[in-house]
Amino acid sequence: MANKIMNDTPNATPPRLPARIAESALLDVAKDLPGKRILSTSMGRGQAARTLYRERSDASVSLWYLDQFQQHLAIADHHADEPSWTPTTTPKADHQLAILCDTDLPNEEFDLALIPCSIRGEAELQRDLLQQAYSNLVMGGRLVTSVDNPNDTWLHDQLKAFGTKVTVIRSDAAVVYVLRKEGELKRQRQFDCEFSFRSRGVSITATTRPGVFSHRRLDGGAKALMEAVTIEAGERVIDIGCGCGSVSLSLAKQAKGIHTLAIDSNARAIQCTRRGALKNELNDFHARLTCDGQCDAPGSYDVAVCNPPYYANFRIARLFVEAAKQALRPGGRLFVVTKQASWYEENLVTQWHDITVTPGKQYAIVECWK
Repeated sequence: MANKIMNDTPNATPPRLPARIAESALLDVAKDLPGKRILSTSMGRGQAARTLYRERSDASVSLWYLDQFQQHLAIADHHADEPSWTPTTTPKADHQLAILCDTDLPNEEFDLALIPCSIRGEAELQRDLLQQAYSNLVMGGRLVTSVDNPNDTWLHDQLKAFGTKVTVIRSDAAVVYVLRKEGELKRQRQFDCEFSFRSRGVSITATTRPGVFSHRRLDGGAKALMEAVTIEAGERVIDIGCGCGSVSLSLAKQAKGIHTLAIDSNARAIQCTRRGALKNELNDFHARLTCDGQCDAPGSYDVAVCNPPYYANFRIARLFVEAAKQALRPGGRLFVVTKQASWYEENLVTQWHDITVTPGKQYAIVECWK
């Protein structure tokens, strides 16, 4: 089910950014193609979808994101352009823009689909979205996709499998491909995955999908984290940035009566974590989609765990730590797995107590108390 878009957008309007190279090249081509029911993904703030919405008074446009934070940025950006615009999850038949966050592309019919890709993007996610977009086109509808690699061969090869003519438009910085749907796909590829692992002698099954952190495998950092944390019966645990849920699933199995909350900004991560909880027959286990770290009953959790990403100059790590601070009770414990423990030692010292670092072969565990 699509995440409902609320009227509360980010407090501060984010800086205005140009479209990414692949999306800009794609828009230049899409402007000349017909289409009233338009579907678009975006690596930025939906510039292609929003431009077509403004330029076509008879078009209904669905702009889709997998990550709620990116969705909120696109909403804020569009509000800056059109303050009177009303967020919606269902575009009207005549003229409307819906900015969505969901696990999959809308299961509706479209006559124009736009899928910009990056040379650094996740291959399986790109293949998954291309297949979904093509399948949802009406007969005769067009799929427009692009990549920021003018010498691309990989994306072109994926499109050949659709069994229809591929038109190629090259520029100095990108290449755009256009396909016209002339028949249904003969075979739908499956990209979902299950894998099992053992933690403290207990077998656990996790499910993953493209776009979810550590798809198809147990991440080394997650393994180090679950082995380092001991949970007592009846404790309340929060997993911040849960990914497929491998850590929170393993911790919930350690003792009886554990209340577990897993949060993430990625819609598929929450879907996979919920599937994992059902697969492992965990009852008092909850997963929530959120990009601001909010949780139910703040100040009541005994243990917080997180495996922050390394990009964004520790900005996301700061958000994770702040979310843990809000969630934990006084005396609650935070566990972070990292390859760069020195940053946490330097930045947590003013607000956390008894900071300890346990080094490992690849990862260190930072433990501290609120």
